[in-house]
Amino acid sequence: MSQLVSVDTLVIGSGPGGYVAALRSAQLGMKTAVVEREQIGGVCTHVGCIPSKALIAESHRHQQLQQWKNTISSTSFEEAQAFKQMIVNKQSGGVKYLLQTAGIAIMQGEANLLDAHTAQVESAGTVQQISFKHAILATGSRPIELQALPFGGRILSSTEALSLSQIPNSLIIVGGGYIGIELGQMYAKFGTKVTILEGGARVLPGFETELTAPVMKQLKADGITIITEAAAVAAEQEEDAITLHYVTNQERHTIRADYALVTVGRKPNTDGRLGLDRIGLPVTNRGLIETDEQCRTAIPHIFAIGDITAGAALAHKASYEAKVAAEAIAGEPSVVDYKAIPLVVFSEPELASVGLGEAEAKERAVPFVIGKSAFGINGRALALQATEGFVKIIADASSGIVRGAQLVGVEASSLVSELALAIEMGATVEDLAMTIHPHPTLGEVIMEAAENAVRKIHARRESEVAQ
Repeated sequence: MSQLVSVDTLVIGSGPGGYVAALRSAQLGMKTAVVEREQIGGVCTHVGCIPSKALIAESHRHQQLQQWKNTISSTSFEEAQAFKQMIVNKQSGGVKYLLQTAGIAIMQGEANLLDAHTAQVESAGTVQQISFKHAILATGSRPIELQALPFGGRILSSTEALSLSQIPNSLIIVGGGYIGIELGQMYAKFGTKVTILEGGARVLPGFETELTAPVMKQLKADGITIITEAAAVAAEQEEDAITLHYVTNQERHTIRADYALVTVGRKPNTDGRLGLDRIGLPVTNRGLIETDEQCRTAIPHIFAIGDITAGAALAHKASYEAKVAAEAIAGEPSVVDYKAIPLVVFSEPELASVGLGEAEAKERAVPFVIGKSAFGINGRALALQATEGFVKIIADASSGIVRGAQLVGVEASSLVSELALAIEMGATVEDLAMTIHPHPTLGEVIMEAAENAVRKIHARRESEVAQ
């Protein structure tokens, strides 16, 4: 065993939560170390956000080139995988460079908490101990495995699905959440026959039906078959195919494909050898660690962020919490405020939401108005041949303060940031409407939706005066 190393802050995990926490900790003058058991950058960089979005982008380019195949050759899946790996390598290398230049010690191996101030890092037969004043746990999550469909062979998790060397002829996806939809559309655009089995009444249940309608239209255009209220119960693997059995409407059915991809959610990495039980840090029945508004756990000098805490498993949520935790350790009064965390699906068209939704506003009996505008009349959307979708803004009926927004359409993932800022700063729809947006751009749809809301608020006030 090597000599004991001492640091102010130990960060376990180097994903979008871990590496941001380490960087912020170092910026605040604390001696910092980060431990990573696999690859620097974590799941997001290597088998999650980055590679999936690279392949999704390539699938769109492939489909466009296919439409012009008389003059331009289409992108091969092998070329797409090479492009994806180039992006992953660049991103991972960038994260490592940032950590190194910030003077952060990078320790490769599996961290095991021995007590509340000591961890052991094991790697390739070597063991090193590290003592810490504070720790930030950012161990992330992994795909949930179904008992009826254990991973292996032709049963894939999202990790394997992003690394296939050849495009499959057919693919069954179990789970119609955002991962299933994103990867399903990606493969369909490369020519795979995709079938999605969803246990609930509809896919993308986290979004309102009005918002998902344009996506459903495109899924059909992509040739994707969706079977809802379907439960996978068993599977048989062969050398070159898999037969999956599922039940819907109390009837048993079978479907055969090259692969089955299971995307039913993710499980927090709080079990295994991390040692939470040894130090007396409890987890919920879902394996989550409870934290306060500064991401502090039941052990005051140990913090937890990202997928191992309550809330949506989002990379940007983890990064946000990372900064709060590091600043709290440094004695700053930082606290989390989740009122403006965007949720994005990189489907076609893209989905995005932030803040209060229409259904939630109705449940809370909050007086509100809706400002809405479609991409169909936007000059930039017309030029891009991407006119499906709309922007919907939820605003307080009296003050006009922006409470929430939902978008479906081209570049919704980028456009939602303006609306998140509006919610964060307490801006009104009049602020958005009065902001000069360049022309012709997609952002004008936000301006027009805000103008629509302003007119409704003015009409409401005039009606109240008249009464």
